Amino acid sequence: MITYPLSSIRINEAMQLQFRLVDEITKIFSGTAILTRGDLGLSDGYNQPITTHKVERVLANFFHAQEAMLVRGAGTMALRLALSAVMKPNQCLLIHDAPIYPTTKTSIEMMNLTCIRINFNDMDAVKHCINNRELHAILIQVTRQKPDDSYDLRELISTIRSINPEIPIVTDDNYAVLKTGYIGCEVGATIASFSTFKLLGPEGIGCLVGDQHYISTIKRDNYSGGLQVQGHEAIDVLRGMISAPVSLAISAMVVEECYEHINNHAIAGVKRAFIANAQSKVLLVELEDPIANDVLRIANELGAAPHPVGAESKYEFVPMFYRLSGTFREAYPEVTQRMIRINPMRAGSTSILRILHDAIQQAKEKHL
Repeated sequence: MITYPLSSIRINEAMQLQFRLVDEITKIFSGTAILTRGDLGLSDGYNQPITTHKVERVLANFFHAQEAMLVRGAGTMALRLALSAVMKPNQCLLIHDAPIYPTTKTSIEMMNLTCIRINFNDMDAVKHCINNRELHAILIQVTRQKPDDSYDLRELISTIRSINPEIPIVTDDNYAVLKTGYIGCEVGATIASFSTFKLLGPEGIGCLVGDQHYISTIKRDNYSGGLQVQGHEAIDVLRGMISAPVSLAISAMVVEECYEHINNHAIAGVKRAFIANAQSKVLLVELEDPIANDVLRIANELGAAPHPVGAESKYEFVPMFYRLSGTFREAYPEVTQRMIRINPMRAGSTSILRILHDAIQQAKEKHL
């Protein structure tokens, strides 16, 4: 297996993101206002809490975009709303020729969209397809859908824009935002979408950033009080995003440390390790024996989390040992019983390597 993980920002770069976000906050909020829990309800002239309106302005400025919007339903609903803004039911959507993330597939089916599949790793194929008259929009998942995906987001969007400057491009930035150097709308996409729950924020809050026309339309169409993100939730989005870049950069560093140790010093029972964005940047560990399920069960007993809450949410700090993602299992079903993925969360390499070693040894003893 050959993988092409996304390039993670380093800790110094993450610190600069933290500082810049705080700087943008000071340009919009007074010191007193930021020490409150915000307001509630449909304020006159805003049709949303004033605090939420201000937070959206901060996020738009931070991501160098015209507009931003916080939505209910996390990243799934953010992406669903983005697609509904740039397309009508029964139209044609260009997607990567790879297994589709399950909730994204549901969104496509809800609109009865026709999908044209092109290998985004092949720029010549992309160029050939862009001027298809049936095409109405393009969806790009920033993280990898298959282990061998290698396309660069900036290059891909630039290639598309060089041929068709106007076609709407929606990016699914989940698992990549604040981990890499930019999000989709910063390199030419029409709308970037992601979950703030994955950025140490509140449960169920998603975010759209990008073109003012489309996002203003989404705001207009979602005017009811029950759909609005309340002030205290919007404040919590900022609080999470302030801490997220450095925390995520440390996690990426730990992934690299574990990768180097396993492949250079060996752990009994491990064939090799890979780094992949599947969906988060994680360590894929290939075992010598088909004992993945037992290793995962024992790792749980040894203190590792067995499943995600929000995939890097504020609730998760012990390392997570769990099965391959659905899209990776679909692409490589033959490795399901021999491979696990590990997300460090807030743990260091010492803890991860200890749990991995002990879980493998106990699993092997069970099979003797």
